[in-house]
Parts: sequence; C-alpha cells; structure tokens
Amino acid sequence: MKKLTFLFTLLLVSHWAFSQNGVGIKAGLSSTELDFKNENFVPAGAQTGYHIGLFGRFGGAGFFVQPELLFTQTKGEFAFVPGEVSGGTPPENYKAEFNRLDIPVLAGFRVFKVIRLMAGPVASININSKLEDSIDTVGEVNFSNATLGYQAGVGVDIGNLSLEGKYEGGLSKVTQNVGQFQTDNRINQWILSVGFRLF
Repeated sequence: MKKLTFLFTLLLVSHWAFSQNGVGIKAGLSSTELDFKNENFVPAGAQTGYHIGLFGRFGGAGFFVQPELLFTQTKGEFAFVPGEVSGGTPPENYKAEFNRLDIPVLAGFRVFKVIRLMAGPVASININSKLEDSIDTVGEVNFSNATLGYQAGVGVDIGNLSLEGKYEGGLSKVTQNVGQFQTDNRINQWILSVGFRLF
C-alpha cells in the first residue's frame, strides 16, 4: 500500500512539473535610460520601449529553462553639450532608436507552484539602430553588431497566462563612439511582460 501511495504521489508531482512545459507568445514594455558615460552627452530621462516574440519553458521537478526570441525596440533621448568643441553653443537634443533581436536564456525554479525566480544571459543582435536628426558632430555612430547582457526577475503563472518583471544589465557596449567622442553606452532597463502558453 505504501508503495502504491508513493508511486501515485510521484506521478502527480511529475504530471504537475512537466505540465508546466510549453511554447508561447509574449509581449511587453521596458523603461530604459540612455547613458553614454560621456560629459558631452546628458541623458534626458527614461524612455519607454517594447518587445514581442516567442518563449519556451522546459524542465521538471520545479526547475526550468526558458529560452526566448524577441524583437525589441528601445529608445533614448539625450542632449549634446559641445562645450569648448563648438565655442559654447547651446545644447542640442537628439533621439536614438535601438532595434534588436534579443535571445535570453533564463534558468530558474518555482516557489509555491505559481511563482518563478529566474536569471540568465541575453544576447542581442543589432537589426537597425539609428540616431535621428544627427549632424556632422554626432552623426557617425558606431553601433555594435551584437552585445551581451544578463537578466534577472520574477514571474507569476495563472493557468496559461504568465506575468514577468525583470531587470536587464549590459555587459558590453552598444555604441563604441558617437562622432569623435568615445562612449560606453550599455542597455540597462526594467522589463514588464505578459505571456500566453499556446501548447
């Protein structure tokens, strides 16, 4: 009888654990502040971006791996302060747009069945990043073709619906330079997502 009870319990736990696996769609918003780490470029505050794509979730016994494939657009605004370069002319405002293919691979575990804690690396491939209305001084922007970062956060699952909040930090530069100015701009952002498991 004890063996049957143990086997039945094991089957229930396995069914619950592996029933959490699947593939779905997700979308959401992000908040990013552009910072070139250069005194000639002054950030204008956090800007809202978005992402949309696919996710998978695989694992068992409370542990999981979650790869994602997302189109992500982040934006930034900054003021260019030329200083001595242009004889003290007034600051000029610019907008940057970063269009990327993000590939996070997160690993984590479940708490109380519905809460997920996760962290992992994210690779970003530049698709079409640009600086709007640039002039000669800040016109030549060297955007990196690919960057690396990390993500960490928490998720809540309600049936097939998933809600997630994450922080992303950049480990490599998005821009090497803006015109003649050396920069150290990395993607650092807060991310909110809604996902739906399709199967």
